[in-house]
Amino acid sequence: MSGLPNTVDPRLIVGFDTSDDACVYKLTDELAAIHTVDFFTPIVDDPYQFGQIAAANALSDVYAMGGKPALAMNLLCVPTCLSLETVRRILEGGHDKAVEAGCIIAGGHTIQDNEPKYGLCVTGYVHPDRILKNVGARPGDVLILTKPLGTGVLTTAAKAEMLGDDAHAAMVQSMSTLNAASSAAAQSVGGLHACTDITGFGLIGHAFEMAHGSGVTIRLHSSALPLFESAESLAEMGIIPAGAYRNMDFVKPHLHVEPSAKQARVDLIADPQTSGGLLLAIQKECADELLAALRPCAPQSAVVGIVTEKDTHDLIIE
Repeated sequence: MSGLPNTVDPRLIVGFDTSDDACVYKLTDELAAIHTVDFFTPIVDDPYQFGQIAAANALSDVYAMGGKPALAMNLLCVPTCLSLETVRRILEGGHDKAVEAGCIIAGGHTIQDNEPKYGLCVTGYVHPDRILKNVGARPGDVLILTKPLGTGVLTTAAKAEMLGDDAHAAMVQSMSTLNAASSAAAQSVGGLHACTDITGFGLIGHAFEMAHGSGVTIRLHSSALPLFESAESLAEMGIIPAGAYRNMDFVKPHLHVEPSAKQARVDLIADPQTSGGLLLAIQKECADELLAALRPCAPQSAVVGIVTEKDTHDLIIE
């Protein structure tokens, strides 16, 4: 999201102020509209898979706010050298993922560009009293992450032809999986205080935003992270995307890393994710119930940290 904080219209419930996943505009006492947009360049070679991943990534912002997507518009940039069949497959992938989400793609806009880009502008709906925000985490909460980390590292390895077929398939499946069921599971359990999805800012950036906006400190347990099978070994080899270093540089003034934390795991916390999982701050007593609810739809969900009173740093990696 980008823009200026709204100071005039009280119907804008969520704006830019807390760097949340989408904006939320109150329509009635029982209905609010969620608006978001996201698009990016291909991270896999297959155009249909690219379309699915890009759509799932854009739709995820609505789920992170506790809503259901309803309507979307395509955003497509294509070079003249791209075949019509390739363009069709990208759009077909996005369409099929939107259908899975119960969302209608009603049109969109296409321009010529030197590099292909695709994504969606999405509108969803939520009850104003049931909005999930990326702020509100409380001391004593635990943090649950619903998808494994490492898509940035794995896609970087894939470009260098260093990623096996099984690891590539697992990565694509994860990035193509909607966060719909995870969001529904989270909302079915009491004690949920904050939620965000993990995308290009990495776990490090999104956890920092949650901590800073909530006025608390978050301690991430690097040894407890759910990871893709090849992610740690590739990170140890130095296969780290440039975005991870940018994420680390941004958060570094607000971060403390314990000497016991393995560098590869710290790098994976900073790794920019595509269509990553949800990060949920929930009352400790409700965590086991949430993990049980997540098990059928997000089996790699894990407790990855805790929330404490505000310390000298917003974020601590141990």
